[in-house]
Amino acid sequence: MTMILLPPSEGKTDAIGKKKLGLSQLSFPELNSKRDQLIAELVKVASGPKPKVRSILGTSAKQDFEITRDLELLTAPTAPAWQVYTGVLYDAIEIDTLSAAAMKKFEAENFVVSALFGLISVSDHIPAYRFSGDSVLPKIGSLTKFWSENISTLISQSDEFVIDLRSGTYAKLGPIEPGISEQVVVPRIMQKMPKGAPKVVSHSNKATKGRLVRALAQSSKSVNGVDQLATLAAKVAVDVAVIKPKKAGQPWGLDVIVEVL
Repeated sequence: MTMILLPPSEGKTDAIGKKKLGLSQLSFPELNSKRDQLIAELVKVASGPKPKVRSILGTSAKQDFEITRDLELLTAPTAPAWQVYTGVLYDAIEIDTLSAAAMKKFEAENFVVSALFGLISVSDHIPAYRFSGDSVLPKIGSLTKFWSENISTLISQSDEFVIDLRSGTYAKLGPIEPGISEQVVVPRIMQKMPKGAPKVVSHSNKATKGRLVRALAQSSKSVNGVDQLATLAAKVAVDVAVIKPKKAGQPWGLDVIVEVL
């Protein structure tokens, strides 16, 4: 199997139904004490003066529905994380059109590093919420310090090939430990420019990562090496290049060059 690490999305869709958040039902139950601590503090903060809450959450008055979401974390309906997270990356996966076999593989291989829940499976049921990786709660402090040791340890315990598609903020919440770097690849998505060298462009970066996740789900076999990933990535790119680690303890790199999307 392959372990694919995804970022969450800032945009989220409210779940519909009666199933509420149950920490005991989430993957990686060893994180539940921290999840419980963080949720309790976020709900408490969300109940405070709205100007202060907006400042902490990075929202405006027009986004006060986000505050309501955080206030109702324990009572709101839940849905699989892949349904709650919306945005360019998740839209590009086109999850609703995956075959049953591809969907099963997608749910087995993909994990989200979340500011609120730590490390979860895309199949775990969560509510919509507002809480970013760079948020700072008064009694919690830096989320990097709060999560990094636990998430890094969980990732390092995997004996699978790891494809790290996280953005910088969420990579900091669970850095790759040097001891497993040889089994990890960090793709870098770049867009072909009319002139000059390719550049990282946010929309193309997210969309291509989503297309790559879809290709991985549709592949009949799990990818277990950087060369296999390069072959698969070539289906969604105009050029790919494997980047060897410059020194021990660093993961593999994979430059994926795409046309304008």
